[in-house]
Amino acid sequence: MKALFLRDLRIAFGPGSSLLTGLLFFAAIIIITPFAVGPDQEILSRIGPGMLWIGALLSILLGMDRMFQTDRDDGSLDQLILSRHRKSLSLIVFTKCLAHWCGTILPLILFTPVLGLMLGLGGTAIGGLMLTLLCGTPAITLIGAVGAALATSLPRGGVLISVIVLPLAVPVMIFGVSAAYATTAPGISFINPLLFLIALSLFFSILGPLAAALTLASLSD
Repeated sequence: MKALFLRDLRIAFGPGSSLLTGLLFFAAIIIITPFAVGPDQEILSRIGPGMLWIGALLSILLGMDRMFQTDRDDGSLDQLILSRHRKSLSLIVFTKCLAHWCGTILPLILFTPVLGLMLGLGGTAIGGLMLTLLCGTPAITLIGAVGAALATSLPRGGVLISVIVLPLAVPVMIFGVSAAYATTAPGISFINPLLFLIALSLFFSILGPLAAALTLASLSD
């Protein structure tokens, strides 16, 4: 599992990865926001957490179809499915999800303070937003693993991933944005939606890899 994690991490930071594309797409969404709603700092700071969450979600979906595609192209995915490791296929999927999150999504979260300042967010709001992204984006990655598993045998799997992930990601978005807004709104609990985010990530850490493993196994049969 360690070797697989390090291999996928090298691929994520290597040439041809979707990391730079995701960062540029994330930045583009935030940069064009003032042109759509106006330059009023009060409005921008009020909608900032929601826009950053939407930008992060769309940027995550942008590179999700590559989670298993490289292994599919070089044949290593078939070897893992057909070998003795098939019984631990869900653990393999979880490891690949973890590597994908660390190599693709974590840099987006670390880039969030720069974009938050562009929207006029304060230090407390940016810190709370980053914490919600840290707790909520693993759930989106684990949900996306199921769509990525289905997309390995399709030429245009990116659309399918969006159709699968977006409805299931709605609860994550709701609690993530609620927790982010709570950092600047007095009288609104920050802990409760954050705990729901953690619970969703833990729930999908079991369900997501299991469903993706079953999907990959069925495609090979």
